Amino acid sequence: MEMRWSGGQRCQRWSGGCQRLWLRALLVLSLGLHNMSTLTDACSCMPTHPQDAYCSADIVIRAKVVAKKLLKDGHFGMMRYTVKQMKMYKGFKMQHVQHIYTDASEGLCGVKFDINKYQYLITGRMFNGKVYTGLCNFNERWDRLSLAQKKGFNHRYQLGCGCRIKPCHYLPCFVTSKNECLWTDMLSHFGYPGYQSRHYACVQQKEGYCSWYRGTSARDKTAINATDP
Repeated sequence: MEMRWSGGQRCQRWSGGCQRLWLRALLVLSLGLHNMSTLTDACSCMPTHPQDAYCSADIVIRAKVVAKKLLKDGHFGMMRYTVKQMKMYKGFKMQHVQHIYTDASEGLCGVKFDINKYQYLITGRMFNGKVYTGLCNFNERWDRLSLAQKKGFNHRYQLGCGCRIKPCHYLPCFVTSKNECLWTDMLSHFGYPGYQSRHYACVQQKEGYCSWYRGTSARDKTAINATDP
């Protein structure tokens, strides 16, 4: 799956978040506004650690997509996916999600799901009682997640929502407060998702300090300093 940056440049879709261009488009369509001059025809997303994706989402579920329908809402249309919810990790006020909405246009960050093939980890935002998602949310096949990511969505990421994951795009980088974890995946030439994204959570330790934590097995439970990924 790919995202398009303005100017037609493509970037590989990964488990990230975005500048909420898609949400702005959804709000415009939902409110019935017809002045589309402020919208662009490209989806631009910035990398986000999956823990941040979890903490900023209203809804986090594991589900199988079983049907889809194109709705004639707004200028571009909305895609309504019917899902069979397997488990809810966040958003218990709703209890059960039946439909996921996304823009029909990939240019407005609409996401495409395969029907009756895979279980997905889906994150989204609620608006007027409906769940919306897009390319810039974390939406990934369950079987492609690492064990640490699965544990993170199940319980560990929730423990770190009071922490701040600070991206490092070029050296030197420093943490500036005790609740920060320095995220250095962007420095790697291997690309996304990086090692910290796949294997670490930023959780609160003693005295309010946050640090990277990895606990995938009984023999691999290590807490490391916030400045050492």
